[in-house]
Amino acid sequence: MTEKSLTDLFDERLAEVRQRIAEAAKASGRTEQDITLLAAVKTVEPERINHAISAGITYIGDNRVQELKAKESFLLPGVHKHMIGHLQTNKVKDCIGRVEMIESVGSLHLAEEISRQAVAHGTVMDILAEVNLANETTKTGFSLAELDKALEKTAELPGVRLRGLMAIPPAGLTDAENCRYFSQMYELFIDIKQKNRDNRVVDTLSMGMSDTYESAIRCGATLVRLGTVLFGSRNYNQ
Repeated sequence: MTEKSLTDLFDERLAEVRQRIAEAAKASGRTEQDITLLAAVKTVEPERINHAISAGITYIGDNRVQELKAKESFLLPGVHKHMIGHLQTNKVKDCIGRVEMIESVGSLHLAEEISRQAVAHGTVMDILAEVNLANETTKTGFSLAELDKALEKTAELPGVRLRGLMAIPPAGLTDAENCRYFSQMYELFIDIKQKNRDNRVVDTLSMGMSDTYESAIRCGATLVRLGTVLFGSRNYNQ
């Protein structure tokens, strides 16, 4: 497949995704403008990312710090960058100044290291608390039982600003099961939003990926992270 056909295919996929986002948003009483479309660019080469940016993508998310660093000098300016993958504490220093938001903060230890590095760099880092609502042992994130206490402790940390919640639902759920999961997340989001604290500007509920984004939007997501549905299957040899 030629590069031209890849870009044409991306344009077709993006148009369809935007239409589906608009329909799902309408079903939840909102518009497409209320939903942030973030392109998940793991393994996607800079040329294709730049085409996506030229086609109107304004938010991208990387899963690995090393890949983020390798791509950054090749990307068009002005795009908003998020870290969406599991982040080790020893990699936090490389995220500060490179991304606008770290979505995958699933432990107080990680939040404390982000605080330390942000203060050292004289900045404030926007974060999302990752929630492991199903208590999956293979995933990181705060359990429902520990979430409130962890967020209260996070509220005391300098250099971080809680913007909301992020979640990855268990694999293999039906649409109805996904909706129940996403609805629970939305209830948590609203509850946290109503608890005013100095370092909170709670406006982001990041949930929904390529196979679940429509359900997530209908249940209240404000940001969806889409990779395969835009770029096709991952090429892990990249």
